[in-house]
Amino acid sequence: MTFQPYGAETLLLNFEQKIKKEINEQVIDLNKAILAAQLSGITYTIPAYCSLTIGYDRSVLSYETLSLLIEKIKAATFTKEAKSSNSLEDKHLIIPVCYEEAFGLDIAAVAKEKNCTLDEIIQLHTSTIYRVYMLGFLPGFAYMGRLPEDLACQRKQTPRLSIPPRSVGLAGYQTGIYPSAAPGGWQIIGQTPVPTFMPNQDTPFLFQAGDQVQFQAISKKDFFTISKDIDSNQFNWSNLYA
Repeated sequence: MTFQPYGAETLLLNFEQKIKKEINEQVIDLNKAILAAQLSGITYTIPAYCSLTIGYDRSVLSYETLSLLIEKIKAATFTKEAKSSNSLEDKHLIIPVCYEEAFGLDIAAVAKEKNCTLDEIIQLHTSTIYRVYMLGFLPGFAYMGRLPEDLACQRKQTPRLSIPPRSVGLAGYQTGIYPSAAPGGWQIIGQTPVPTFMPNQDTPFLFQAGDQVQFQAISKKDFFTISKDIDSNQFNWSNLYA
């Protein structure tokens, strides 16, 4: 792990530069340990695939002092005892998705490319438990992996100017949910009625790095029922947790 200044009040920690579950686990374990330490002066942390960005207040912490503190936390973190006692547990969420073609704008094209049926695409996507590697691109956009080999696909050659909010897409070996309308080139195979970014809530992000996510196929009727329940604050959010 290397330390690097990343702006006036930001420290960038670089781990081995590979997209691997084991490396991402180290990033997230260290992030949890830093948050649990409640160091004065840290303003935010952003875990990514193989790096951790830490913002800090220079009036409270210097770069050198923060680096030393992180070194000490790192030394104490990667032990069996530290990992087993970490109180910030990852979540396991079940996300409902309607894969009907009105929502899955590219599901037919993906099925044709993969030489399989729509039902096989849905089965492949819903049978895997994904890891949230990081949040980025848009507030609440979770990069999840890894897609089954038979479902991995390239981004669209011509990106859309606007993708509907809550659309579920594929790109390479990743899957993700667009939290809001945005341009993008991911292959859209469905849509969830569940918001992943709620800016007016105390906890605005549905996902955090390290979470496990599985998708569950629902009908168009169920999609609109859940949407209505969410809009009227009648939705039971505990239904999302395995």
